[in-house]
Order: sequence, then C-alpha cells, then structure tokens
Amino acid sequence: MAVVDLCAASDAREVKAAKPIQDLLSSIFMTLVVEAERDIRRRLAEKLAPVEWAPAALVYVLALDEIEIARPVIAQSPALQDADLVRLLLEATLEHQVAVARRPRLGQPVIDAILDGDQPAVLTALAANAEVELTPENMARLVAAARRIATLRAPLSRRTEMTPALARDLYVWVGQSLRQKLAAEFELDLEGLDGALTEAVREAYADGPGSGGDAATEGRLVGKLAAAGQLKPGYLMRALREGKLSRFVSALAVLGDFDIDHVRLAVDADRPDLLAMACAAVGIDRSAFPTVLALVWKLNGGRPGAGGDARTATAALPAYTRTGGAAAFRQALEAA
Repeated sequence: MAVVDLCAASDAREVKAAKPIQDLLSSIFMTLVVEAERDIRRRLAEKLAPVEWAPAALVYVLALDEIEIARPVIAQSPALQDADLVRLLLEATLEHQVAVARRPRLGQPVIDAILDGDQPAVLTALAANAEVELTPENMARLVAAARRIATLRAPLSRRTEMTPALARDLYVWVGQSLRQKLAAEFELDLEGLDGALTEAVREAYADGPGSGGDAATEGRLVGKLAAAGQLKPGYLMRALREGKLSRFVSALAVLGDFDIDHVRLAVDADRPDLLAMACAAVGIDRSAFPTVLALVWKLNGGRPGAGGDARTATAALPAYTRTGGAAAFRQALEAA
C-alpha cells in the first residue's frame, strides 16, 4: 500500500511513461500479489482501479481474480483496453463477463464480443448499461434476442436508441405495462398490432387434430405463437396429442433456442437421452417425459430408441436440470 501511495504522490505521467519504473512496479507487485492475502489483493485492486500508471499486466491479473477483487478493476481501470476486455469475456467467469458488460463507454469490439457470446445475463447487463452507446445493428440483435430472453425487454424499452420499427418488434414479446409504454412513446398502431397478435394465436390454435401440414407451415405457426408470447412448454404435449410431430419438433427448437436439425436428430436417434436433455432444457418435468416419449414413439415408428416401455426407459436416464439439460444436449450433439 505504501508503494501505491508513493506512486500516487508522484507525477502519474512520469510513472506511466518511464519503462524502468513500470518494470520495477510490475516486478514488485506481481511477486506480492501471488502471495498476498485476499484482503490485501482487494485493497490493492480498489487503489489501482482508477489510476493510469498501474502496470497493465498486474491490472489484468487482478481482473481475473475472484469477482469481489476484480469488479472495481474491470469497472474503471484505464489500463484495460478493448482487447483485454474481450479476453475476459472469453476466459473469465460469468460474473466477470457481467462486470465487463456494465463498464462505461465500451468499445465496439467489446460490444460485438458480448453479442456473439449470447449469454442472457451478460446481454441484459449490456442492455441496462446507459453509459454505452449502441449502434442500430447492436439494438436489432438485442431486440431479436429479447424474443427468448425475458430479462432483456424492460431495459431495452428504456434505451434512447430504440426506434419505432424496433419498438414494434419488441411490442409483441413484452407484458402489458411495457406495451403501453412503447405504444405511447412511439405512437404505435395498437389496434393493428393487437389484432395481428390475436389472429396469430387464433390461427395457431384453431388448427385441429389430423389437419397435418408440412414442416415449413408448422414452423410458421410456431413462430406466430412465439411472437405472440403464447408458446409454452405445455404446447409440446398438445402438439403430440394432436399427432403433429413436425410442430412438436419446431416448438421444441424455438423454446430451447436449438437448431431444428439437432432436434430432428434427437427425435430420430437410437437412444432417448438426447430428447430427454432437450425436454429438460425447456422445462418439461421428468415425471412428464415418459408420456412425451411414448407419444413420440407412436408418431415416429418407435424412435428415438428401440421402443418398449417409456417409464422403464426414462428411469434409466439421469435427471437433468433446465440449465444442465441444455448444456448436455449441445455437448452430446457436438460429440455426435
């Protein structure tokens, strides 16, 4: 701490510009930080966070430390450049990524990396960061993500970069209070939008058992339900009971944000665990999965797996959480 105070009392520009001083500081601090207690590292991070002369390598080490130590450094250290922040997004924990998304005045490479990472908590932190300027393309990507990430909707509705066109897209996915806010602020055609939503739901639900439909048609109907905020896990069971396997596949893909070809692979696989993972990821309870599996077997010639007793097949499967099911499903597909 005394060394930090000594540097703080000196000319910061000289300390930053003089390579021998920077090398000496790096040598002193890097040795100490490795051996220092947690409280010392935290105090050091707080002191070094706002200063310009802090050695960049030391700041990055602190930024990778546990989040309580890293947070002040990530939030404000001028030593962290865009490339460092992108590395944190790739290498650090989810908490560190959220801290990066909350940092003021992020550069475009960092914003692009956050959008490419597609982590709901990190995207939400970015949308709520009023000190970051988002481009029209950034906003369009966030609004598109809001279709499946509910926590994005409220912060996006408050962004100054919101446009009437994006507000119309966001309108169909938000609750009533946010709809009223968007409609008032952007003078949206409420009658037309609400009429379109009602028609979408009516069309998707009016299609009775046995009416069939190709995969493209089923996909459009599922898309309309999702756009109207009416696509729920319970709809999967309804589609199967009505004999619409293609609609089940499309709905499962949309609900889980899966590639539809991957869901088809799970439905046609030689084992039922892929389908179990996907169903767990969208909130289908383990107790309901035997019914799902039996209905899929009936519509799909005994696939996935070799048929038989659905409850016996399910009992042999591991129990998947919602998050764990999504991760396991994607990992299993990559392995396949």
